[in-house]
Amino acid sequence: MAKIHIIGASGSGTTTLGEALEAELSIVHLDTDDYYWKEKYSEKWTVDERTRHLHADLKKHNHWVLTGSLVNWSESFIPLFDLVVFLWIPKEIRLKRLFDRELERYGTASLPGGSRYKETCEFLEWAGLYDEGGVKVRSKMLHEQWMAMLPCPVLRIEGDYSVEQRVGKVKEYLKVKNLTTN
Repeated sequence: MAKIHIIGASGSGTTTLGEALEAELSIVHLDTDDYYWKEKYSEKWTVDERTRHLHADLKKHNHWVLTGSLVNWSESFIPLFDLVVFLWIPKEIRLKRLFDRELERYGTASLPGGSRYKETCEFLEWAGLYDEGGVKVRSKMLHEQWMAMLPCPVLRIEGDYSVEQRVGKVKEYLKVKNLTTN
């Protein structure tokens, strides 16, 4: 059985890889955003509520892939992980992806003069802090510190790989480490 957690910066492809692994390995994909946010990007669940809901859903499945960061509320989940996958891509590629995603979601409202322009700028500024930020923000430094204390293996996929290449790297790692989903 494999219980995989995928982390990385916003825009690094964690959700996309989780969805691809769900299809490829026939395992359930869950995303921490669905447990963190009571009302998407505006109202948060309490730590106790999100932890309870996520534990309940994880217990329903023998194997799964969980995407997104839960570093600051992860203590009870760490023993569940068979593998953590860390994704990193260059900042300029991530920010372009995120801007394109904002345009896709909100259209011209994301552009100067649009009703969501301020929110888009704030989001991109926050996302841009990942590579240089300290441990008080969602950052590479915070993720590195967190990964260093994990008891499970960590697979690092660093670079601008296709989804298919990333899936292949995870599948090969699972095979080599004898972590199966069957």
